[in-house]
Amino acid sequence: MRPGAVTVGAVHGTALVLTVAGFASTLWHGIDEPGHALAFGVLIALGELARWGAPPVLGELRGREPAPIAAAGALAYALLGESAGRITTHGVLQIIAVVVAAGLAGIVPHIARGKGPDLDHLARRILTVAFAALCFQPLYNSGGLTQYLGQGPSYALYLLLLLVLTALCDAVLGALMLRARTRYPYGPLLRDELRALLGIGSAVCATGTVIALGVAAAGLWALPVFCVPLLLTQVSFRRYAAVRTTNRQTIASLARATEIAGYTAPGHAHRVAALSGAVGRELGLSGSELAVLEYAALMHDIGQLSLVDPVPEGATALLPAEEQRRIALLGGAVVRQTGVPAAVAVVVERQADPYRDQPLPARIVRTVNAYDDLAGDSAGGALAALERLRLSTARDHQPKVVETLARVLARGGVTPVPPG
Repeated sequence: MRPGAVTVGAVHGTALVLTVAGFASTLWHGIDEPGHALAFGVLIALGELARWGAPPVLGELRGREPAPIAAAGALAYALLGESAGRITTHGVLQIIAVVVAAGLAGIVPHIARGKGPDLDHLARRILTVAFAALCFQPLYNSGGLTQYLGQGPSYALYLLLLLVLTALCDAVLGALMLRARTRYPYGPLLRDELRALLGIGSAVCATGTVIALGVAAAGLWALPVFCVPLLLTQVSFRRYAAVRTTNRQTIASLARATEIAGYTAPGHAHRVAALSGAVGRELGLSGSELAVLEYAALMHDIGQLSLVDPVPEGATALLPAEEQRRIALLGGAVVRQTGVPAAVAVVVERQADPYRDQPLPARIVRTVNAYDDLAGDSAGGALAALERLRLSTARDHQPKVVETLARVLARGGVTPVPPG
């Protein structure tokens, strides 16, 4: 069994044990403060219903937190010590039971549409909420927290710091599980998760804190009031994701222009983009760097449209260096007219330069493009293509990129990323 499977199994198993313990304890002892449990449960269920499911682009492996309102509601329930001035009595196991039950209720419509559930996401939610509750509820119920911090700014700061620590734990756990699923390097995956905390993650932490404090002062009426800012943030993120998806679809359509015109083999651009992304991940690229790499790989052959006679099978790797350079410059000029970041055009323009003069994304695109041009469909062709690339490492291909490509291919090529 692979170590990655052991890691994922351990996370899922721990979440399952906590869930069973939560339901068993709640059924045995009953529900404390059912009104609060129902209110927070409804909030979490509605948050899951409103989750987004937009497919991430290569540079954004995960959709990050797909249900921010549900996440904020779950964290607020875990950090709830008072309600309208009265001390609450729900415990850690009841918190887990309510969060799981409400989450399952909210994802039923998604299951009916064939879009869920994501077991990794559910396991992370259970573990992070359990972590926050264990760090807060026993200390608060014992009276130690209010004795030393009171109910003023120090108490609010403690809640905020605890939520930040919970978010960091979730980022570490998310990167670890994605590493187990994809076998990508852990460092770039963790950087991606930490960057996400600066976006919707920070809004979730802030909203969770405000909800807990608002309910402590004003009761359950604070729930809908303090969820409005996060709801508006979610709508803005959804629109941003729609724009990014539209841009990517436009670029993918442009990339097919060379295939439709008969200049390149069918699927060539998408194969190069997918394999370039895997190599880039292995070399430590993340975030916006991977987005630039994907767009450049999709459009790397766009300059061939300027040719009067197509290159046989679109194999630009077999052309003289000066002709490769001319096609690359023409392609870069076209890319600059599409509205994508200028860094994409730079990669396209410099893909035919000696590798020592290229940025890393251009080195990756050049090597992967040459491999796809040379490999063909047979295993023998793939081995021969890698050997030719290794023989060209004096000028054309960086040895590190070639060997990374070989490792990716040895693992079976591109590893699918679980939906987020």
